[in-house]
Amino acid sequence: MSEDRISEQPLVTLLSDFGDRDVYVGVMKGVIAQINAQIMMVDLTHQIPPQDMAAARFSLMNAYLYFPIGTVHLAVVDPGVGSRRRAIAVEFAQGFLVGPDNGIFSGVLSQSPAMAAVELTNLNFWRTPQPSKTFHGRDIFAPVAAHLASGIPLKQLGQEIDLASLVKLDIRECKQTTTGVVGCIQYIDGFGNLVSNIPGSYVDGKSWYVQAAGLSIPGCETYSNVKVGELMALVGSHGWVEIAVNSGNARLQLQLNLEDALHVWFC
Repeated sequence: MSEDRISEQPLVTLLSDFGDRDVYVGVMKGVIAQINAQIMMVDLTHQIPPQDMAAARFSLMNAYLYFPIGTVHLAVVDPGVGSRRRAIAVEFAQGFLVGPDNGIFSGVLSQSPAMAAVELTNLNFWRTPQPSKTFHGRDIFAPVAAHLASGIPLKQLGQEIDLASLVKLDIRECKQTTTGVVGCIQYIDGFGNLVSNIPGSYVDGKSWYVQAAGLSIPGCETYSNVKVGELMALVGSHGWVEIAVNSGNARLQLQLNLEDALHVWFC
């Protein structure tokens, strides 16, 4: 890792499905601090629904750009922990990714392709050569993230792997037609907003509406464009077309789920 890839202030972000009831997140932070107490740690979220890979993929994809180049992103949503799935570290233009090779990084890498990747086989950078079968976040990923943030070169962490072999989540792509765009719901946030996989650039400068759950939902610019309790479609701060309810919950109102279809029509 070259000197210009190391942030002046070492920074590690953390994302997981651990929640805040148990000590798991605090323990990972303690492991990182034992290696380098100067590392700044930022919690992206630990409220990913258990084993929800799609939510983890989306959340990391929509967060990484807001951090300095050289940031290490530690992500642990790991249904296959203890199995033969690979533990990996990846270098990309904005920094580094550390976690399981289960598709959690495929959203980030679809926007900013991997430059190099290794399987974490060098036990010298693990917390212990005999890691827990159920907590690789503590015993492998957290110490590796700390060493990376402290300047250890990626290639020292393990065996180089073919970038084409990195696991990708099977997320359906949107398709543009002559009259609009066909897509699906890729994420549901805590407000019940239904975030599609249709980039907002497709509707920029156009009059449009969304058809979903048998309804035609008007394209708007802000939540206040409709009355309280009414449905709308708009481009969220994340840059994707979403369906929302002014002061309400679109998921509960429409009873739609991940990968359910929707269609943007141009007027």
